[in-house]
Amino acid sequence: MRTRLLSVSLVACLLAATGPALAGDPGTGTPTSSRGGHGHRPDVPRVLHPQHTSGGEPGTTARPLPATARRAPTQTSRVSWQVAPGVRFTRWSQTDARGPITAHLLTIDPSTPGLKIDYASMGAVRRVAPVRDILAVDGAVAGVNGDFYDIGHTGAPLGLGKDRQRGLLHARQDGWNNAFFINRHGRAGIGDLPMQAKVLYHPRMRITNLNSPFVTPGGIGIYTRAWGRTAGYSVTQGQTERVRAVTVVNGRVATNRAKLSADKPIDGLLFVGRGEGATVLRKLAKGTRIKVRWSLTGRPQMAISGNRFLVHEGIIRTVDDREMHPRTAVGVDDDTGEVLLLVVDGRQDDSRGYTMVELANMMIDLGADEAVNLDGGGSSTMVAKNRKGSMAVLNDPSDGFQRWVANAIEVTYTPPR
Repeated sequence: MRTRLLSVSLVACLLAATGPALAGDPGTGTPTSSRGGHGHRPDVPRVLHPQHTSGGEPGTTARPLPATARRAPTQTSRVSWQVAPGVRFTRWSQTDARGPITAHLLTIDPSTPGLKIDYASMGAVRRVAPVRDILAVDGAVAGVNGDFYDIGHTGAPLGLGKDRQRGLLHARQDGWNNAFFINRHGRAGIGDLPMQAKVLYHPRMRITNLNSPFVTPGGIGIYTRAWGRTAGYSVTQGQTERVRAVTVVNGRVATNRAKLSADKPIDGLLFVGRGEGATVLRKLAKGTRIKVRWSLTGRPQMAISGNRFLVHEGIIRTVDDREMHPRTAVGVDDDTGEVLLLVVDGRQDDSRGYTMVELANMMIDLGADEAVNLDGGGSSTMVAKNRKGSMAVLNDPSDGFQRWVANAIEVTYTPPR
């Protein structure tokens, strides 16, 4: 058993203490108010623009290295096996001037017949669960944790998510749109994917969010059944003045109120406005016709966001070489079309974690021309079939157990007929 470093973060301690009580237990009939991260947790700091982890835990500071101290890492204990056709898992340990790390890599060929890469979740946008449970929904053979999320509050992912079958589930007009995707032609890519939304008959209505943990100040957010139950003033970041809630059922305005409800089902569409957005919504009379269309730029088959590019066009795009954390990243090799899912363990005596720059460098060394950073810290989890063919957690999560997260990148395989 590896020795884990003690975290000074209140968030990590609370998560370790509460586990499923914070996020809910799938299939047990737990009341919705305590399931899927729905319940408001004032004891968990809300971090809506995290740099490294959803919980905002402070990382260990990496010591600066002079050029003379930088040397090629020494690799040891490398193991590898085929998870499924087109999917290979590799684990190795290495040590450099800053200390040891253990890395876990899934190399995926999306062109393999019967193989698909997709967005994965437990259904409702707000519902969280361990990665292993999320992957089990579609019978996946492998996957990793996905986007950063509103931990301990709404539970919703901060960016965008599009599922091959269910379509676009959550997104933003701008901000937090650096994403991994499979395009219309089945090729993997990484880029900026803003949401485009249009409200027919009401051109002044600017939709800024779809099923997001908060509505952009001055904007209008739309919430659908896919969101789960309403979250009250959490979606306005506690703002109670100049807010508006409009429900649309069967294409027409059903209600228009100055108060936001909490823990209620959504029938049709719920529009939430802040500031100028609330002013626009206030003018909608009962019975007004409304029809909304939304999509992602390029209309990919699937997509999931991270918080920032690590590598773009073969060039490192991050500058943070100070904070070390457990890390999860996804990259694409433009030459081969392969997708690289990487988890680096951290906060342990034999795996210190990586800085963002170190993570970017490793992705380049692995062959990635493009890469994006996914949620890290205690969220970093890789699950895949082990050498016995059973689904298992293949890395060593820093909390000592699987943290409950909002979504994942999954790999499924169906043998061709």
